[in-house]
Amino acid sequence: MKGALLVNLGSPESPDAKDVKPYLDEFLMDKYVIDVPFLLRALLVRGIILRKRPEKSASAYKKIWWDEGSPLIVLSKRMFAKVEKQVDIPMELAMRYGKPSILSGLQKLHDKGVTEVMLFPLYPQHAMASTVTIFVLAEELRKKHFPEMKFTNIPAFYNKPEYIKNLAESIKKHLGNFEYDHLLFSYHGIPERHIRKTDVTKSHCKIDNKCCVTPSPAHEFCYRHQCYETTRQVVAYLGISEDKYSQTFQSRLAGDKWLEPYTDVEVNKMPAKGIKKLAVVTPAFVADCLETLEEIAMEANHEFKENGGEEFVAIPCLNDDDNWCGTMAGWINNWAKS
Repeated sequence: MKGALLVNLGSPESPDAKDVKPYLDEFLMDKYVIDVPFLLRALLVRGIILRKRPEKSASAYKKIWWDEGSPLIVLSKRMFAKVEKQVDIPMELAMRYGKPSILSGLQKLHDKGVTEVMLFPLYPQHAMASTVTIFVLAEELRKKHFPEMKFTNIPAFYNKPEYIKNLAESIKKHLGNFEYDHLLFSYHGIPERHIRKTDVTKSHCKIDNKCCVTPSPAHEFCYRHQCYETTRQVVAYLGISEDKYSQTFQSRLAGDKWLEPYTDVEVNKMPAKGIKKLAVVTPAFVADCLETLEEIAMEANHEFKENGGEEFVAIPCLNDDDNWCGTMAGWINNWAKS
């Protein structure tokens, strides 16, 4: 029997530091997130970052926390519920970090008699710290607990026509009559070395202005290329001129060279360039979370206006949009029939 496991990032169980700390420990100790040797990673995470970061992160989570719980978890559950009603096979929802775990999701599918699982990471673009870590952990759990199971790993859907249409139409809907000066596509940042590590050619990714637009097998696993391609296809669908949009990367950690340009730096410069009405969309996520609700809708909004901006619109993620949920259900049903 076939079944599907939808997997998102995850969230602390509460916005209190005591719950944020173990969540951050699990997240940051993942070798696909901070990809340095274990002892160095442990020293960095447990010896330095976790001394102060939980309190700071807890404060940010408290700003966006809903009565029902973590927005990412709540929205993922709403999305899942709509998709589940439209599919013909068993489904479960899991998180890479925190609860519900991938192990619990696989166990529930196993208990329903599922022997072939579609692993569906809820990330449009491929990256070590998102899709790869999900596939690797799931395979480790399969070998240990469910050796009879078979997996089908769903590739990144950054350029699938249905996804592009859903994203573009959602942007159009949420912009409404807002006459923006500029539309910013802000993607989650990653260290530049992650791009080079996922380069299957070992030579293509120079992270310059050419490699992402020069055809290569590397693009199948290149996060940077896939972000730019999502942007390119959405603006083409919407007919947005080059002078009306740009792309940046957010959420960097100190100490490494991360993908540029940086969202916060560019947003702060915009008012001086005559951009007074700004709209921001975050297509690295399908569900709103700390990075979209606090970092963009609150912090970037505040900084933009502090620097002379006048109007700011944070465009929601696809979340449980009916068309998007229908698209996901269609993909799952097509796989189930194959």
